[in-house]
Amino acid sequence: MSKQNNTFERVLVGVDDSDDAQLAFRYAMHRCIKDNSTLIITSILESGDMNVYQALTKDYVHGERNELEEHMKEYRKVALDAGVNKVELMIGEGDPGESIVKDVIPASNADLLVIGSISKKGIRKYFGSQAAYMAKYSPISVMIIR
Repeated sequence: MSKQNNTFERVLVGVDDSDDAQLAFRYAMHRCIKDNSTLIITSILESGDMNVYQALTKDYVHGERNELEEHMKEYRKVALDAGVNKVELMIGEGDPGESIVKDVIPASNADLLVIGSISKKGIRKYFGSQAAYMAKYSPISVMIIR
């Protein structure tokens, strides 16, 4: 982070289809346009959502991942069309909070994480704990959008 003008060079945003995540995505896009930063869009393939049969079926996991990759490309297009100059995509797997903190942040070299406070599942307490986990354990600054 540049201390002089309070800009971030690499902004990581976690997306799913929740309203909060959409707000986080829009905030991160506008921030990257304003600061000419790189936008890194991440989404997590949650293995916890699969039943035992699905988890053992490589085709199912592969299909889910392909679907997620296609969805992520739509986010990239929206960001580029909006005026973000540099967009990267990263897909993690597992528990969202843990995956973002332990895998995605180090791999992305991001200096700001922007996330929504509620997951697409609508279980406020659950994702609230995900947002709290990321805010507590993230090695970089975290902005939680409500």
